[in-house]
Amino acid sequence: MAYIINDECIACGACEAECPVNAIAAGDGKYDIDAEACIECGACADVCPVSAPNPAE
Repeated sequence: MAYIINDECIACGACEAECPVNAIAAGDGKYDIDAEACIECGACADVCPVSAPNPAE
């Protein structure tokens, strides 16, 4: 199941830089993850200072 970024996102860009498949891009006030491209590696969650990326339910 792909990761999603919740509203806690502070748009710092740390997750985008860590994504090995470039599935993360700046969105409207926060970053968004392309669910089709996400490989569920968790690299984004590991670097996020506010724990915004989480596995989708």
